[in-house]
Amino acid sequence: MASTPPSKNPPTSGTNAAEEANLTRNSSATRVGPSFDEKPERPREKQEAPTGGFFQDAPGRVEESEGTTTHENITSKSNQPQYTPDGKRIITEDECYHLLGYSWPAWKKWMLLSSIFAVQVSMNFNTSVFPSAVTPLSEHFAVSEQAVRAAQCAFLVLYAFGCELWAPWSEEFGRWKMLQCSLFLVNIWQILGGLAPNFASIVIARGLGGLSSAGGSVTLGMVADLYQPDDQQWAVLFVVLSSVFGTSIGPVVGGPIQAFLPWYWNFWIQLIFGVTVQAVHFFMPESRSTILMDREAKRKREAGIDTNVYGPNEVKKPRLSAHEFAITWIRPFEMFLREPIVLSCSLLSGFSDALIFTFQEGFNPVFEKWGFGVLETAWAFIPINIGYLIAYISYVPWIIRDQRIIKAKGSDSLPPERPLRWLLYLAPLETIGLFGFAWTSMGPPESHWIAPMIFSCLIAIANFAIYMSTVDYMIAAYGPYSASATGGNGFARDFLAGVAAMYSTPLYENIGKTRHTEYASTILACLAFFVTIPVYLIYWKGPVIRERSKFAQSLDADRRAKGGRRVVDAPEEQLEPKNLQAGMLFLLSPKVQA
Repeated sequence: MASTPPSKNPPTSGTNAAEEANLTRNSSATRVGPSFDEKPERPREKQEAPTGGFFQDAPGRVEESEGTTTHENITSKSNQPQYTPDGKRIITEDECYHLLGYSWPAWKKWMLLSSIFAVQVSMNFNTSVFPSAVTPLSEHFAVSEQAVRAAQCAFLVLYAFGCELWAPWSEEFGRWKMLQCSLFLVNIWQILGGLAPNFASIVIARGLGGLSSAGGSVTLGMVADLYQPDDQQWAVLFVVLSSVFGTSIGPVVGGPIQAFLPWYWNFWIQLIFGVTVQAVHFFMPESRSTILMDREAKRKREAGIDTNVYGPNEVKKPRLSAHEFAITWIRPFEMFLREPIVLSCSLLSGFSDALIFTFQEGFNPVFEKWGFGVLETAWAFIPINIGYLIAYISYVPWIIRDQRIIKAKGSDSLPPERPLRWLLYLAPLETIGLFGFAWTSMGPPESHWIAPMIFSCLIAIANFAIYMSTVDYMIAAYGPYSASATGGNGFARDFLAGVAAMYSTPLYENIGKTRHTEYASTILACLAFFVTIPVYLIYWKGPVIRERSKFAQSLDADRRAKGGRRVVDAPEEQLEPKNLQAGMLFLLSPKVQA
């Protein structure tokens, strides 16, 4: 039975009053810039963090008639009791914080993360094992190898859009449902590929498979479900390893598939892997906080504990209006184009990944000079996996160091740009590695085959660091909407890699009259030099960029209001165009470059 609607200003509890007081005391301590030492930054004077997020900038709310509830009139400040116009009380985060992913025991978190590791490896394995079928498919269907590469291009380009399209729905309806739907559809399209009667069916199967792949945007978003910004680094590191490992293990496995099995086994092995990881993930728990809050509210009503409490999604009528449907779907694209942090980090990561895909296409012509066959060329990708492991291990002391500082001095003792610090040293390895690979790939007797493999290891270290540092930065900045934010990262990486699938082989075969491979890798090295420049721009100008991002500032203010905890939800109006910065124009503005 619904209780009588309270007054518009319900009394503030002691706990909430303490939180408001704590926010007032700390609101002026705003970060102004990163440094290499661990000293806290000087606080910016006369600047207060808004306690209500974007509500201070939001247009006035209109309460609708009794019994009508929309998303726009159910959200209010801080963690105070919230009511709909018809008197329904919305459950607060504090009431069920012990049930949310943040409070799960370590074994439960890592059980879920381990399943996500397998899911991410499977999805990226699908992108990297297919090139091993280029020659067999070309011979079987009597089409050119470049035409087969168009199928790979279709997969990667549509995978880029898949990352963007699946991410916001996982934030609205839960991670588990979206990942299960994604994996199911991907596996269905593998069957179409394996049974394809003609080449057109191959292209369709690959394109639909890419569009159905949720990718790292959802898996990385789950890190924000389980960890607060101060202790998320271990989980981010683990999930990033799964992403790059899936991309680099494909060529190693693909070599034996190409050498010993018919072309259709390329699809059947992807299917076997996909079904296995979907079965494992099926038994994993949901982690999205708003979904868990809905379940707890329903449990309390059914148990008679509180018959007037409802979850944040339960009071939305309709559950998803046409307006919210549009906002939900365009959210990641909007963030990619208009949020400076998302745009700059995504372009940096995307161009780096495109260089890696292009460079890997050069393995066949390069190692043919030493007489490498299909299997030997597959083994040549092992140093890339070693490079990723080295990069993974290299982050361990930095994470330990940062966590010790945070534990001793508090969350604000390090700048938000701290995930980018180690990247400042590792990013140049991409340029160095590509130059070294270029001029050690001349073949015998000028160089030994081990030399280009060593430089490929350096390239892998840099690529891992760029991916790890940028997504860690975005997850910390965007919290509950990190899936949409990292969706932009995945979009840039996959889209540019898809484009690279079309020009990579012609580049390594046609540049220059002689020394085709050397000149091709040299061009990539020059591009890598310019691509890594934004690393330093983002690090040193990061505070300026964040200050101009209303969305990131609001989420950070709400987190401070909750004693350093993430907010679990935010109103859609925070993502209206007026509350997002024009990212491309902003990055080019004199204020950033000054």
